Amino acid sequence: MSHTILVTGYEPFGGRDINPTGQLVTSLAGRSVPGVELHTAVLPVVYDECVDVLLAEVARSEPDAVIACGLAAGRSEITPERVAINVKGTSDPAYADNTGTCPLDEPIGDGPDGLFATLPVRAIQRALVAAGIPSSVSNTAGSFVCNNTMYGLLDHLRRQGSATLAGFIHFPASAEMTAAEPSLPNLPLETMERALLIAVETVAEYLPGGGAPEVSSGL
Repeated sequence: MSHTILVTGYEPFGGRDINPTGQLVTSLAGRSVPGVELHTAVLPVVYDECVDVLLAEVARSEPDAVIACGLAAGRSEITPERVAINVKGTSDPAYADNTGTCPLDEPIGDGPDGLFATLPVRAIQRALVAAGIPSSVSNTAGSFVCNNTMYGLLDHLRRQGSATLAGFIHFPASAEMTAAEPSLPNLPLETMERALLIAVETVAEYLPGGGAPEVSSGL
């Protein structure tokens, strides 16, 4: 049985020329995963528009699972996110999006306060650690565009009554980024490429016919 998995990353933001998640998605587009039809997209780092672009890709590809990926500069591990919150923006002007928009503690929509990922986040984390890649489950996706994307996606699927699995994975800075920011914790891009493939393969196991047990939301 073949499954369709949509994987997304982002364009650069915050004055940086690189966003490793955009590079990861571009690299993944040329890869083959047995039993998986891969679709990829690079999203804008713009509040709400990020969700609109993603949902258009969901409508086009009709995926069985969506793995959205984003940069968490400062983290040293790959962190599957457990939950998204119904808040966008902070008081920090550094968190303006690529249009200069900087909302302050605004709701994303009229949905629940929080929504759990439906991806098998613990299974992904354990598979990465088993492969020698540093990873932990995160309980905060922040309140920037990454959280906006994750919440908007999960809320849309909830309203549609969709069985599509969905969630978000944060990646550290790439080693390439440390030329301009030497103090950033980082991982080689090749390691993160391998991690993303492992995440795709793990998610495929939890889709119908994949052989893994059904996973509870956010676990």
